Amino acid sequence: MAKDIYHACSICKRKIKIQDQYDMPIYDPGSGFAICRECIKNINQFLEENEQAQQRREKRRFALELDKIIDKNRPHVIKQFLDEYIINQDRAKKILSVAVYNHYKRMKYMEDKREKEDGIEIEKSNVIMLGPSGCGKTALISHLAQLLDIPFAVTDASSLTEAGFVGADVEVAVRNLYYAADKDIEKTEHGIIYLDEFDKIARKSGENNSITADPGHEGVQQGLLKMIEGNVVEFTARGQRKHPEAPTIKVDTTNILFIVGGAFVGIDKIIEKRLKKDDASIGFSLKSGHKKSGEAKYDELIGQVTPEDLMKYGIIPEIIGRLPIICTLENLDEDALLRILTEPRNAPVRQYKELMALDGIELVFTQEALRAVAKKAIARKTGARSLKGIIEEAMLDLMFELPKSKQPRRVTVNADCIEKGEKPLVEPLYEEN
Repeated sequence: MAKDIYHACSICKRKIKIQDQYDMPIYDPGSGFAICRECIKNINQFLEENEQAQQRREKRRFALELDKIIDKNRPHVIKQFLDEYIINQDRAKKILSVAVYNHYKRMKYMEDKREKEDGIEIEKSNVIMLGPSGCGKTALISHLAQLLDIPFAVTDASSLTEAGFVGADVEVAVRNLYYAADKDIEKTEHGIIYLDEFDKIARKSGENNSITADPGHEGVQQGLLKMIEGNVVEFTARGQRKHPEAPTIKVDTTNILFIVGGAFVGIDKIIEKRLKKDDASIGFSLKSGHKKSGEAKYDELIGQVTPEDLMKYGIIPEIIGRLPIICTLENLDEDALLRILTEPRNAPVRQYKELMALDGIELVFTQEALRAVAKKAIARKTGARSLKGIIEEAMLDLMFELPKSKQPRRVTVNADCIEKGEKPLVEPLYEEN
């Protein structure tokens, strides 16, 4: 009769039959290393408890960071920071400053509530922004994220499609934030997602009677619903195809602030139609004797937008309920664009002056040139976003030729350079002795 062979577990030293694979699931005859099932259970339990403890430490660490964020970024401080970069839009700055401040106070409250197991549920301060193209919607949000030093990601909502159609799934918005946070899930779960071109996913009922599926409108809004409200979102890493066996990354969106924005072209007509039903409410403005310019009338109307107007436009009621704060932005007139060119810390003219100074060139813009740039941007109907492009067009040939020589020079850009494409005036720059 064969003699039973025993081997001791390398951890607990308990002797177990080698033949009993259930009790000794890990055994290497070459090295003699073995681990019994009981030790494997203990190791797994230790790892789980250690992971839970690490998560608790991370939450305590983030709670302390929240205190610092809240203390350093009160609404008036946030607005002061935005004033350094964004011209006009004072009401929008106030709305966003309060919304962000309350969002982080809510997170702090929810952390304290989890420990005390009492209190009420405070809903998120998600924001919907409406304003014409180039009025500063994306710039406001990006500078907010810069101040708070938190992950921020922009996703073009018009590229999203309903699951099953060609295009990007709604989860791509969270995936973009995950990579913006350097793959740190904890940071991702407390960042800001900005969905641009949100008006492009408004449903087209009544305008399009086609019986075919509409993958870019109501279905996308339904897909975004749970994500905006707060839910665990699963997505695959970039470059991986989505299939049942692919490893996924899970992110809880409960504490992610969602801000959606768009031009909502034509919504002013919806607002005007609603207001005309009650002559008394608008007689002093829209029916006044003097004619208003198109921009002035738009600014007046957009400031009176309601959730009902957004529903008429094609945003489903459930989404509007998850976006309780409506933030409207006004048109930028010529004077505002002039200020944008020179006043903000990162103004386009300042940027070009610094770039040219690296080649020993003093760059000068005449006031007439700056006004010509502003007028050209208004003519293009692109707002502030085209200012830098207009200057680039006028400076391109010069920026190509000037680095050929290291001689210090002064370059003067006048109105003709902007309006007629003439070359800027280049003259030697002599340093004083």
